[in-house]
Amino acid sequence: MRYIVESRHTPEECLKALDEMLAKGAETLGNFEWGCKAGDHTGYAFIDAANESQVRKLIPQFLSEKTRIVQVGKYTPQEIKSFHKAA
Repeated sequence: MRYIVESRHTPEECLKALDEMLAKGAETLGNFEWGCKAGDHTGYAFIDAANESQVRKLIPQFLSEKTRIVQVGKYTPQEIKSFHKAA
């Protein structure tokens, strides 16, 4: 399954968030894009995992409640056509 992750933090929490993400490993840190330089203190990532619980383990615990994790997926043209038929 694929998930989009938005992990928010304050400017004061920024360095702690980055340090704790790095402590989880360079690969985990590399999954995220950061808006901090533009004043948007949020880490964004698309993560492939078996479930949301696995994704949540990548997030520093102090940010867990501020983090939004949403399972996402794509639609095929055929699926969209079938939705119209079912409506």
